[in-house]
Amino acid sequence: MPKTDALPATSADPRRWKALIFIGLAQLMVVLDATIVNIALPSAQRDLGISDGNRQWVITAYALAFGGLLLFGGRIADLWGRKRTFVVGLTGFALASALGGAAANTAMLLGSRALQGVFGALLAPAALSLLAVTFTEAKERAKAFGIYGAIAGGGGAIGLILGGALTEYLNWRWTFFVNIPFAVAAIAGALLVIREPAEGRNRNRLDVPGVLLVTTGLVSLVYGFTRAESSGWLAGSTLALFAAAVVLLAAFVLVETRVKAPLLPLRVVLNRNRGGVYLSLGLAVIGMFGLFLFLTYYLQVVRGYSPVLTGVAFLPMVAGMITGSTQIGARLMTRVPARYLMAPGFLTASIGMFLLTHIGLDTSYPALILPGLVLMGLGMGTAFMPAMSLATHGVEPRDAGVASAMVNTSQQVGGAIGTALLNTIAASATTTWMTSHAKSGAAAQALQLQGMVHGFTTAIWVSFGILVTAAAIAFTLINAGRPGATTGAGSGAAARDEVPVMAH
Repeated sequence: MPKTDALPATSADPRRWKALIFIGLAQLMVVLDATIVNIALPSAQRDLGISDGNRQWVITAYALAFGGLLLFGGRIADLWGRKRTFVVGLTGFALASALGGAAANTAMLLGSRALQGVFGALLAPAALSLLAVTFTEAKERAKAFGIYGAIAGGGGAIGLILGGALTEYLNWRWTFFVNIPFAVAAIAGALLVIREPAEGRNRNRLDVPGVLLVTTGLVSLVYGFTRAESSGWLAGSTLALFAAAVVLLAAFVLVETRVKAPLLPLRVVLNRNRGGVYLSLGLAVIGMFGLFLFLTYYLQVVRGYSPVLTGVAFLPMVAGMITGSTQIGARLMTRVPARYLMAPGFLTASIGMFLLTHIGLDTSYPALILPGLVLMGLGMGTAFMPAMSLATHGVEPRDAGVASAMVNTSQQVGGAIGTALLNTIAASATTTWMTSHAKSGAAAQALQLQGMVHGFTTAIWVSFGILVTAAAIAFTLINAGRPGATTGAGSGAAARDEVPVMAH
């Protein structure tokens, strides 16, 4: 392998497995924070007097800042160095978390969430690109990405469990304060253990127009979905935001083809396999994040579960994700093409989602919710594993940060769109149902709960369709072959960029 692709096997860092512990810890903190406040949200809403219309911004402010700035963060990692960016991201994330825990009003809480997103956008691509350049041997890479994939997939569900315990036994503020010890441990480990290869730094000037266009474009896109809930899909403000997103993102693509040192070199995303990963992963996360929000409110509001019991209810999903990622994905990744793991994984998750479309006012957890969550976890864990590795495989070292950022961008933008879009669909369906049943004579509270469940199931049906679409895209676009095979994509650089996921 040419020296520019990775360190030679003889130069493998002897402390790489210790480094994985701290890289994984940082990734866990970031992923946890995307969902840990979900269970705490009802308590924070009551405490700070947050309106129903603004409550989703506690989730969306984080995802917007994170998703909008991830490409910038990935480019900074390539420019500054991944280890330095990693430490700066951790430090800022811890400070923003302290601010959130001390929030005295809605504005302070939302501001801290946005700040967490900004520093998360530095931290996440630095972590994944450190992993990509540290583990270059095929079997070690599979094992390392198996662990990382389990964290990325299961971390969100673990956040729901931890959020429940902290909210019930302490208070919602600890869902922010808990990040501080995570960050301190990861910073210490990074300074003592993590090393990065000397080559591969991208010292070109920063593409400022690209940063501004892609950030404002992604923010407009997600905000458009958010505005649709309060103003309607055809309202002028909603349509204007969607139009602005299209124009800004199209301008971004045009700029990237013209500038000398683009923020997002199009060679990274135009690769068929990486493009297929980014698109299918983003769609799958849209469905999964919506489910977290709805099932949390369903279990607490409709079924009367405590925050801790709600968190425990998600444990089977976490177990399924860890099993799918480490026992299925990691073991088969070097034996079968990635699409034969990703497409069946997303389809398995969609079956779990299909089961959850049947929830009602008195649905049995063991009979329906439990198998739905297990299937969701197994499927997503199996699919995340090869996706994480394939998305960063074969890129030039100078592009490692931005390729890693694209994985996170697809997840975070998917999560933000999923929360906003599915929340809008659920709210609209609930309003329509309650309007049509207002004269039924049913008790007001029962009517409200039935309307809420109808809204949830409508949105979960949409999530089911999105997961099926993700499976179809993964199977159609991703054509990386078995280890040692070639895709016939051509020769030279093009052929090297199309190598199978674990060819080494």
